[in-house]
Amino acid sequence: MTRTIVESKTKTAIIGFDQPFCVIGERINPTGRKKLAAELEAGDFSTVEADALAQVAAGATVLDINSGAVFTNKMAEDPRYADNNFVEPPLMRELITRVQAITDVPLCIDSSVPGALEAGLEACEGRPLLNSVTGEEERLEIVLPLVKKYNVPVVAISNDDTGISEDPEVRFAVAKKIVERAADFGIPAHDIVVDPLVMPIGAMATAGQQVFALVRRLREDLGVNTTCGASNISFGLPNRHGINNAFLPMAMTAGMTSAIMNPVSLPVPASKIEEKKQELLAAGVSFPDDMDPELFCKLTGLGSTKPRPGKEMEAIRAANFLTNNDPHGMAWITFNKEAPKKGQEGRGRDARAGGRRRRG
Repeated sequence: MTRTIVESKTKTAIIGFDQPFCVIGERINPTGRKKLAAELEAGDFSTVEADALAQVAAGATVLDINSGAVFTNKMAEDPRYADNNFVEPPLMRELITRVQAITDVPLCIDSSVPGALEAGLEACEGRPLLNSVTGEEERLEIVLPLVKKYNVPVVAISNDDTGISEDPEVRFAVAKKIVERAADFGIPAHDIVVDPLVMPIGAMATAGQQVFALVRRLREDLGVNTTCGASNISFGLPNRHGINNAFLPMAMTAGMTSAIMNPVSLPVPASKIEEKKQELLAAGVSFPDDMDPELFCKLTGLGSTKPRPGKEMEAIRAANFLTNNDPHGMAWITFNKEAPKKGQEGRGRDARAGGRRRRG
């Protein structure tokens, strides 16, 4: 049975067909997050640290660390900052150092810059996952030697010098090429985690069917584990969580063993709470002025003022249970058990000390 081992100094995450689905938290990524990029430019890692802790609390078993920041202000002062080869290696090293200081989950080093990949490999304790290699000749010749040198697993993305093909046969051929080239370097197939590339269902009606078929073939013909950017499937559509919640269990039953995704349902902002209050007032619904914001969110179905596991995590845990990768459903039961209220710790369902009430 194919098993990909990813390790920190003290913890092991196993990606495999007979294992619970591996959730790789994607939040530590400044791409498209201007506020985070600005913080990193200023040497502020508070959001990175908060995102790391929130993702682990939500159930991430591996954390992806992406160093693709653009330092606009520094670029204006020093032209070297326009070059990612200058920016990313020291940033990757610092990101990994900061995250390892507060959590012990294994890491995934994510960059298109070879120097950043190696800086991450040097800074990482344990056996990280490297993200990523493609079928492009130049990339193969640069990344595979790093994979071999540091004895780490790698994400293999199914595109090559011709770009991303909409034809699943081409994407399978690229994945096979990467597995074969890796073997030439002495890298076993169990250390290759293939990303077959999920297309948006809104742009390609067969995107879901394609990826399910591809994942089955990658498992049966190449014996490799698989991953994907889970939210790609719902890009550009309303109620993306609804689509993601259906896609992930279906992909899991097809044989997908991990996903790079956001496990956290983000806190409801104060502006959204105020907007809902005004909406209810306009409808003639009154409530106490001093109502706790968390209680207000719960009663109105807005969500929570605190980070919590997203709906996708609920779908994944249910699928783990249904596929017998959650023995006796213990993870599912624990996930759905409400924390005891203050003063009720150690009490049973009837709120009496000592647990279950006996029948007379």
